Amino acid sequence: MPESHVTTKTEMGIATISFFTPEHNALPTAILIKLETAISAAGTDDEVKVIVLKSDGNRTFCAGANFNELIAIENKADGKSFFMGFAKVILAMRNCGKIIIARVQGKTVGGGVGLAAAADYCFATQHASIKLSEISIGIGPFVIAPAVERKIGNSAFAELTLNAHRFFEPQWAHDKGLYHEVFEEVEAMDKAIAELTEKLTSYNTEALKGSKTIFWENTENWSKLLEKRAEMSGNLVLSEFTKNALERFRK
Repeated sequence: MPESHVTTKTEMGIATISFFTPEHNALPTAILIKLETAISAAGTDDEVKVIVLKSDGNRTFCAGANFNELIAIENKADGKSFFMGFAKVILAMRNCGKIIIARVQGKTVGGGVGLAAAADYCFATQHASIKLSEISIGIGPFVIAPAVERKIGNSAFAELTLNAHRFFEPQWAHDKGLYHEVFEEVEAMDKAIAELTEKLTSYNTEALKGSKTIFWENTENWSKLLEKRAEMSGNLVLSEFTKNALERFRK
């Protein structure tokens, strides 16, 4: 089985950033740091005009945060640090001056939904159902909430949050604005991604950068906001309710 990794391949102005872990692409802190670094580096690379964010593997885009790390949290500082992992990746995507396209080939849970939402354009397949399971273990999708709400609105976010055991179909995600295009199979999706990225590389770089700035208007406070949300989650993960819920999952 392949080892966990984050790789970047740049060709014809397109930087493809791929991530993988054997645990259904659940992301530990070490991989999140590498992902943040890769996105920031591509954003400052003059050879790059557009970024494609993808995971390796067939049926799961991202299973969220690494569960073993979550269980091991013993104090508030470690809790905050853990949840800042996804916060920093989302902020890197926001601050990146390049258009980011997400390729969601399969199911995505928790923080993975946040990655899809933080992309500027999102492709998905019929297998790419989504779930926010956080509240079922006594925490909440607080860190990714601003990114997800920005795409689908408060009402749909509440529906997704409170139905914590339900996988929502890709068509629901498309109708709410999280996914821009949904395809039957990966091959058709990849063809569409190639067509769009090729067009984007032919456009004025400054126009693309200006467009991204407009897309992300009114998010200037996110650095402080996401840090506050990470602290909220870090405190809750130490609660008796959450510890008991995690222990049930462990068994």
